[in-house]
Amino acid sequence: MIKKFEIKSHDGPGRIGKLDGEKTPKLFYKDDLKIAPSQGSAYNIDKEIAKFNLKETLKLALENVNECDAAVIQGSKYIDLRIECLKQLEEMGYNIFIIANGDELLTNPRELVDIVVNLRKNAHPSSMLIFTFAESSFMPILTYMGIDGFLTDASNYYSHLNVLQTPTKAYDLNTYKIYDEITQEELEKKNLECLEFVILEIQTHMDNSSLRNLVEERSTTSPQNISTLKILDKKYMDFILEYNQLF
Repeated sequence: MIKKFEIKSHDGPGRIGKLDGEKTPKLFYKDDLKIAPSQGSAYNIDKEIAKFNLKETLKLALENVNECDAAVIQGSKYIDLRIECLKQLEEMGYNIFIIANGDELLTNPRELVDIVVNLRKNAHPSSMLIFTFAESSFMPILTYMGIDGFLTDASNYYSHLNVLQTPTKAYDLNTYKIYDEITQEELEKKNLECLEFVILEIQTHMDNSSLRNLVEERSTTSPQNISTLKILDKKYMDFILEYNQLF
C-alpha cells in the first residue's frame, strides 16, 4: 500500500513534494493514513526496555505491511535505535514514518534536533517523516529540518489539555482567560483551523524560498523554539548548507 512520494524542490533542508498528487508538506487527517500498530514506548526509559519495544514494533510492522501505508519510528531517546527502526521499516517497504514521542521532543530542543536531523539524514529521500503533536509555532522549523507532514490529531490533543493554538503561541486557557466559555469541541475546531493556516503559510513561504525567514520569525515565540534554531545552526550547519541555494 505504498503511496507515491516525489520531491520537487528544497527550501533549505525542507522539502516541497507531491504525495499521490497532493502538495507536501501537508496535514494528515484521521483517515488519510493506515498506520501499522506499534509497541508504544515512553521517551525517557532504560535502553534495554526501548530495545524490547523496538523489537515488538518491528514485528507488528512486518505483520501488517500489506495492509498499512505508514509505520511508527520508536526508539525513545536513543538516536541509534531510532535510525535502526527507520532502516528496518524501509527494508520492509514502508516510506511514510510517524516519529513517536513528538510532544516530549518539543520540550527537549537538543534531542529534538538530534533525532529529527539524523532521521532525515539517514532516511531514503523518498521517505516521508511525519511529526506528532506539533505545536503550531514549531511547525516551520520542523519543516525546515525535513519534516514532511503533521498529524491533525494535535488539534484534539491540545484541546484536551485546554490549550489554544495560534501561529505564534500556545495559550493555556486555565491561565489566559481568552474566552469566557468555550467547549472542547469548539477549541478543537479552532486548533485545527490554526494548523490548516500554518501549513498554508509554510507552503507559501517555501514557494517563495523564504522558509528560513519564517523560521527565524517564529524562533522568538518561546525559549524552546529559539533554542531549537540555535542548536540546529551550531551543530548542523553543514546539513543546512548542503541544501542552500547559491547566489
